[in-house]
Amino acid sequence: MMATPHRSGYPSRWLRAAVLAVATWLTTSPLIAATCTIDAQGVNFGSYDFQSTQNLDSVGHVGVTCDVDTSYSIALSPGAGSYATRLMQNGPHQLAYNLYTDVIHSTVWGDGSGNSDLINGSGTDADYPVYGSMPAGQNPYVGAYSDVVTVVLTF
Repeated sequence: MMATPHRSGYPSRWLRAAVLAVATWLTTSPLIAATCTIDAQGVNFGSYDFQSTQNLDSVGHVGVTCDVDTSYSIALSPGAGSYATRLMQNGPHQLAYNLYTDVIHSTVWGDGSGNSDLINGSGTDADYPVYGSMPAGQNPYVGAYSDVVTVVLTF
């Protein structure tokens, strides 16, 4: 009598491999990466009256749009000055101002360093006001002043 090889172990090993492959596939599905864009509208102070006793205030905006719900942070660079005092320039002439996260100008909007704070948010669509204030009592040279502040979106 001839013996037939026993193959009872073959299907069970194949089945275990198939189950392991399916389990691995289910647990390693790819994460959906967010794509976000930023739209910044600068703060335009208009004309500065050096005789006024009131600060000159204005508002800009930073808009964030993401294709999926995600968390992010928005930082602003110090521009030509520092977070303590940003500076607009007209050649060698300067005019002090600052940018804030709140309407009462209590928190300087920066990158989290130098007594500044950044904005943290989440979602797919949001608009954040940028509150600008230029102190009264400055005696600037006549002309147009500007500064470049970089907006950094991290998500």
